[in-house]
Order: sequence, then structure tokens, then C-alpha cells
Amino acid sequence: MSQPIDFDELVVQMARLSKGPERRIVALAGPPGAGKSHLSALLLERLQVVMPGGATILPMDGYHYDDLILGPRGDLARKGAPHTFDVGGLKSTIARVAAADVPVAVPVFDRSLEIARAGARIIGPEVPLVIVEGNYLLLKDPAWLGLEPYFDMTMMIDVPEAVLRKRLLRRWAHLPKDEAEAKVAQNDLINMQQVLANSRPADFTLNNSAE
Repeated sequence: MSQPIDFDELVVQMARLSKGPERRIVALAGPPGAGKSHLSALLLERLQVVMPGGATILPMDGYHYDDLILGPRGDLARKGAPHTFDVGGLKSTIARVAAADVPVAVPVFDRSLEIARAGARIIGPEVPLVIVEGNYLLLKDPAWLGLEPYFDMTMMIDVPEAVLRKRLLRRWAHLPKDEAEAKVAQNDLINMQQVLANSRPADFTLNNSAE
């Protein structure tokens, strides 16, 4: 069963985890709209104070299949669903990162362009703690379960569904209202339910419902 934890205690736990001789990898999971990227950045900022240069982030979103792949497959409207990610590529990268023997170039998703930029971040072997963040890191699916052995700590962001819906609609506020509502109903909410219903229990849960 997951243990509730607050932000300050989580920083303490992660800093403590990184003290050993081996690289540690923390999985930060949560449904769409939970605030994974924002919380990861805040965690990194705080960790840099207590352990300068001691942590970095590996975002799952860098492993989106490109629109050039999703379009012909008929999956463009479902971009962001589990099957629209290169989970094998993510697993290979995490394995290389876990080895901590050479610098590893990782992709980062550019939301302004809707593409992943290859080699946009370097994770050096000297960094003791890596935060992997993404929706499906704890998904109980054979492909995604292959990530589990690499995680030394897991965390699920807890946000009420009503708050998630509001945030997801806000994400598409630049679109006409009916188009935004369709995107949320036909993709985002389906992905949200997938995470909430089919993720394995994390070591910790962190509430991020404040607006």
C-alpha cells in the first residue's frame, strides 16, 4: 500500500536515497494534468540546494512516437495514449542510465512543436539521482512492467478527477471550446482513467490538488 508523503519529506527521502555508492532512479508517475513536469522541476530545484549537481530529470514524453508515425497508423488523435510511446526505447535508455558508466543523451519533448528533440539533454555518470517522470511508468501492462526493475523508489501524484478535468480543459484553452472539450473527452480522460485504474501501487503518494 502506498504511503502518503508531503513535498518536504519527499525531498529528504530522495536526498537520503542518493547517498549510496550506486546511482538511484526515482519514478514519478501520475495521470495527465497531475503536474508531473512542474513537480519534477520543483523537486530538482530543491535537491540542487541540498545536493548541488546531484539530480536530473528523464522525461517519458521524449519517447512519443512522431506524428509521421502516428498519422499513417491512425493513432494521431490518441497521441499520449500508452501505445503511442516507444516504451522499448525508454527502457533501453533507463538501462543505460542505470549503468551510470557513460554520458547518455536523452530526448525531450517540445510541446510548442509537438515533437521530441533527440539528444536534448545529457545525463552524466556523475549524477547520483535520476527522476524519471511520466504517465505510464507504473502501468500494469507487460511492456511497461519491464521498467519496474530499474526503479529504486516510486511515487504517484494524487489529484482528484474533477481537478484533473479542469486542468486538462485549461491545457487546450487556446482551441475553440468544442474542440478542446472533444480532445479532453476522447483522449485525455481515457488516458487519465488508464493511469488511475491500471497502475500498480507506488511506494509513496503525493497530493497535488491545490489550484
